[in-house]
Amino acid sequence: MKKYILILVSVVTLGIAGCSDFLDRPSLTTMNDGNYWTSENSLRLFANGYYTNYFVGYNSSFTVDYACLRGYNFSDDLVSAGKQGGFETQAPSSRASTSEAAAWLASYAGPTWNFAWVRKSNLYLERIEEMKSGAVINTTAYQHWSAVARFFRGFEYSRLVSVFGNVPYYDKLVPETDLDQLYKDRDDRGLVMDKVYDDFVYVLDNMRLVDGDAQYLNRYIAAGFISRLMLFEGTWQKYHLNNSARAKKYLDLAVRAGDLVIASKRYTFTSDFRALFGSESLTSNKEVIMYRTYDAAIGVTHSVASYSNLYESQSGGPNLKLAKSFICNDGKPYKLSTVANADKLDIKNMVATRDPRFEATFWDAPKKESGSLLYACKFIDRVGVTYYPGPYPAIYGSSTNTNDAPIMRLAEVVLNWIEAKAELATMGGAAVTQADIDASINGIRSRPLDSKAVSKGIKKTAALSLAAIPDDPERDSDVSPLLWEIRRERRMEFVFEHTRLLDIKRWKKINYMANTDPDNMLGLWTDFKAEYAEWLVPAKVGKLKVKKADGTIVTYTGTNATDMVGFYVPENISNRDAFTDRVYLAPIGNTQISEYLGKGYKLTQTAGW
Repeated sequence: MKKYILILVSVVTLGIAGCSDFLDRPSLTTMNDGNYWTSENSLRLFANGYYTNYFVGYNSSFTVDYACLRGYNFSDDLVSAGKQGGFETQAPSSRASTSEAAAWLASYAGPTWNFAWVRKSNLYLERIEEMKSGAVINTTAYQHWSAVARFFRGFEYSRLVSVFGNVPYYDKLVPETDLDQLYKDRDDRGLVMDKVYDDFVYVLDNMRLVDGDAQYLNRYIAAGFISRLMLFEGTWQKYHLNNSARAKKYLDLAVRAGDLVIASKRYTFTSDFRALFGSESLTSNKEVIMYRTYDAAIGVTHSVASYSNLYESQSGGPNLKLAKSFICNDGKPYKLSTVANADKLDIKNMVATRDPRFEATFWDAPKKESGSLLYACKFIDRVGVTYYPGPYPAIYGSSTNTNDAPIMRLAEVVLNWIEAKAELATMGGAAVTQADIDASINGIRSRPLDSKAVSKGIKKTAALSLAAIPDDPERDSDVSPLLWEIRRERRMEFVFEHTRLLDIKRWKKINYMANTDPDNMLGLWTDFKAEYAEWLVPAKVGKLKVKKADGTIVTYTGTNATDMVGFYVPENISNRDAFTDRVYLAPIGNTQISEYLGKGYKLTQTAGW
């Protein structure tokens, strides 16, 4: 997304700068609110200031907040050596920020307690109103830019609610003298999300379908995010709050947003999977609705490809449970599959028998650089891995990577859409049809294979038939076979992206993180003598372990190499600390509660904390 990066090099911020007599000149780096709002171009420049906070992609340099692979590494998909990372155990002393820098709580996959971006959007809306009343912009421009501002406000509140639940809602600027508003307690989640719903409806009714360059925020891009955010809240309302009215309301909007994107026929599944993540340019990729461009010439680079280059470590590696969830290429879970060797759970056999996304996501041999020996090379192109063990060109090493990052793609929209439709069907809505499945899951499975996958004999996965939905013996009894397969499709599609932790939270399945399933704590089946003999060394005596099919643990003694065949047991592994359902939502800081008390007001702590 080259245009928005070039614009953001000169950051547009709203600041108040002091000046002395001998420096009485306009600032070149901060805007003057009194004379800034003079044209539609002013509105566009201000909007661009949101992009790196909401359309993060691979982030920049070594920064991990909201970044694929580097940031989203806390979920039930992953296992590491030693003690598994845990949830918070007590409320923090302080949890707040007033900065517009991205703030990140990894174990909640969202922002900290910070309303700077809400204030920014409310200020934006206020200035847009003033420009309309002053005849600076016409009605069409007013509708579009107010939709842009309301989109970002709704986006921020959606993220805050996903982390904290109830939060104070503001739809206008609050004077510093209005303490009753500044220090009001948290509003009910439903009230807040109803306001977000209203914002998103306005967006879908008023934002321009295309605004100049296709990579500027437009209605299709916004619809993609609305499908994501409304699916989250709709399923949260269903599974956590048993509020079917709100669940239907939000899920209906998720479907409407998906309908808009799908019906446009602007986007198609014509890209191989790996090209979505490792390409130097996504300009011509028809599956990608929005992307972020990186350009070393202007110093905008990232490090995600380097952490996919086979050399850099991935301490949290994909676990056996994730690997088992990948469907076989006959369209069936491995316990039901008739594909030869489908039940052999070593890397090479899984590459050969599973959905093509398995081969495109993971390296095809054990790698010590991964905490589970299964290494994810999804976010680098096919050439980058050939430089192992280095040296690497700048585009594949350090923090100088320049492959484009997909921000919103068709696969996510259709998976959000089909899940929302399937959930609505459980609440009296129309039944999912085969045409719905064909437009979503089967559309994804129809992607072309790249030449590397073809050379390995990888096959496309068979289409899903609504008349023959597999009934996976591993399915949770409270989830229908159709929803189970939709959830599986998400898990295969989004490894190391933004979805997994948020998915299991909204489904009320945080118990998956308790690791009561032993597969969560294992790597794949490995014959160390045949596949990874370099670990059969004295340094691994007493440390290297495998688990046999019958559950027996075998430890390497230095003389039992031929018996080191089984599921890899990460070194010194132990389970994460016990947790309760309170970790679905984050506590706020004790300091913030005290600050409210000091002003004579009450700020309620998150339930359970």
